[in-house]
Order: sequence, then structure tokens, then C-alpha cells
Amino acid sequence: MKTTRQWGFFILFLSLLSAATLSYATIFYSKNEALELAFGKEAQVEQLSLFPDKQQTATIEQLARVKLDSGLFTFYVGKNQGKVLGYAAIETVTVRTKPETLMIVLNPDGELRNVTTLAFHEPPEYMPPERWFGQLYKRPLADMDFNKGIDGISGATLSTRATVSSIRKVMAIYQVMIKNQGKH
Repeated sequence: MKTTRQWGFFILFLSLLSAATLSYATIFYSKNEALELAFGKEAQVEQLSLFPDKQQTATIEQLARVKLDSGLFTFYVGKNQGKVLGYAAIETVTVRTKPETLMIVLNPDGELRNVTTLAFHEPPEYMPPERWFGQLYKRPLADMDFNKGIDGISGATLSTRATVSSIRKVMAIYQVMIKNQGKH
């Protein structure tokens, strides 16, 4: 039979173990560091706030196959000497129960150029590795789908699905709000 002191140590051990396993939050880059990574030190970065109307929202949701959770969307436009270098969006979504924040960078024509994980609060083994993102680059929006050649990652299914959904959303917003409106 365990003594009160042994139970106390056992409870303390369990508390420390659970606290250690719950503290996965990793922040890799600040917003400013991320934008510098996306466009370089010399670039000027402008904020482009977009407010899709009902028709644009419906079109975006149809193309992206996700619901928009806000009536405001922000792109960061990188420029150098007046020339557009690309568009970056910072997207935060809940993967299982905790958020991941990605910076999704499109080239001036709306093609996916880069994805950088800015913060990941789920266990690290659920985070897609950098090399996984490579299969997504230069893929058109219509082919941004697991049924069209994107490989998943065993053990990180929810993370990869959340990532692809975020990318589709950003690409669809670019297509409807920037490309189709002649804003670039």
C-alpha cells in the first residue's frame, strides 16, 4: 500500500509529465522576419486589405473548397523599385486542437512559390517537414489536391490537409481579388 508521501510524489511526477507534454508551442519567425524571408531585406512591403463581396466570397469558397472565416483578407505585397516581387499571406488555422501559422508566398502571377511554418503548437511530429512543401510549388490551384498527386504524410494527416486548405484559400483569393480584378 502506498503512503501519502509516495502518492504525493506520484501525483507530482504525473503533473510534471503532463506539463512537459503539453508545451509544444514553437514560434519560428516573427511577422517581420517572415516578410524579410519572403521578399529580402531591400524590398518594400505594402499591406493590401481585401474585402470580398458576397459573389466574390462564393467564388473563392468554391475554388478553395473551404469556408472563409472573415470578410477581410490581407496580402503583403513585396516590391523592389516599384516592381512586384510577390504576395505573402499569413494564415493561422487549428490543426487538431492547436494552431499552426503559415506564411504562403505567391509569385506575381499567383503561382505558389514558398510556404514557411511561422509557428506550430501541435506536437512536433505532426509538423510537415520543409521538403514536403516542395511538391506543392508551381502546382496550379486546380491540382492542389491529395487526389491529384499530393502525397500525404502518415502521422501528420491533419496538418498536411490544413496546410493544403490554407494554400488553396490563398490562391483562390489571389485569383478572384487580385488577378481577376487587374490589381497586380
